Amino acid sequence: MKGLGKNIKYFRQLNHYNQKSFAFKMQTTQQRISEWECDKVEPSLFNIIKILKVFNITFEELIEGIDLSQA
Repeated sequence: MKGLGKNIKYFRQLNHYNQKSFAFKMQTTQQRISEWECDKVEPSLFNIIKILKVFNITFEELIEGIDLSQA
């Protein structure tokens, strides 16, 4: 079962961003991107909306494959 962090990493790599360049686009730090991708910290709703805009994806695409019943 995938988590949100794995999906963020997938779309980051799909868009050919490294963590540093994605962090720049998100106006955050590379460490924060790493924390999201390792599921140590979940992005805020504000940052989720920014992620959707940066990747030009829907919320449904971002949460694809995540078991929301475990949340």
